[in-house]
Amino acid sequence: MSSRVCAGAVALLLLLSAVTGRAAVRSVLFIGNSFTFAAGSAVRFYRADIVADLNGQGQGGVPALFRSFANQAGLDYDVSLETQPGSGLEFHLANKRDLIAGRPWDTVVMHGQSTLDFDKPGNPAKLVETSAQMATLLRRVNPRVEIYLLSTWSRADQTYTPAGAWAGKPIEAMARDVRSAYDLAAARIAAKAILPVGEAWSRAMQTGVADPNPYDGVEAGKLDLWTSDHYHASIAGSYLEALVVFGGLTGRDPRSLGDAECSAFELGLTRAHAKALQQVASEQLASSGATLASGNAPAASAATPQRCEARPRAR
Repeated sequence: MSSRVCAGAVALLLLLSAVTGRAAVRSVLFIGNSFTFAAGSAVRFYRADIVADLNGQGQGGVPALFRSFANQAGLDYDVSLETQPGSGLEFHLANKRDLIAGRPWDTVVMHGQSTLDFDKPGNPAKLVETSAQMATLLRRVNPRVEIYLLSTWSRADQTYTPAGAWAGKPIEAMARDVRSAYDLAAARIAAKAILPVGEAWSRAMQTGVADPNPYDGVEAGKLDLWTSDHYHASIAGSYLEALVVFGGLTGRDPRSLGDAECSAFELGLTRAHAKALQQVASEQLASSGATLASGNAPAASAATPQRCEARPRAR
């Protein structure tokens, strides 16, 4: 290529940059199920206008929380979600392949069914195989896509009821088994990282932030991370999930959002609870090897937050 052509190309890029006024926004796709769209709590339809639900169901969920956090940190992402309740990655591969492969995503966050396999709870084989198939599909469209696997949490209904696959075991056991499966899947696909959501839930219980057993009541001052079915995440559980995603994807310390973080305020979490959950997420990410930048932490005496601001996504 001649120097004249190169100079012309550079000039064109500079012109486009001047016209847009900002760098290209990084795209993020969440592939998952009700653990992503937050079934059973107010998070499900929270600020759905700032994300794109590819299935047209108008859901915000954890993706909307992530974008709200990023916006408050001065970051912008083009966030989309493709979800199906009660499903693993095999559903998306069989039914949503063209939708998922419709654009070259920069970043993908994905997870499988909560017990790993409906027919063989705790067996990692299906997660490992379907993660590999999904990674192949995504990299066919964008070889440089960054894939994050989200390791999900222990279910109280699978631990404390006699019919549960983890019945009689400590509440942390299911999250440990699930994480082991995601370790295998991550190695198979060379994932960018595992987002340790299940371990963050366990840490919240171990440190006294959350109650470990909702069946015997919730201790005063502690959070119930599950919603009423003791299966899906409550507002607090989804908030913690989104904090881990935020820290993992952006490299920002979740504590930099501060206790006056506006999504917590809008969803009814107290400032003390927001601060405690941010601390748990930060500690778990650091324990898992993440390098976090502190950013500019708001002052502890910040005024009551106003409505979160984020540009709606074009439809």
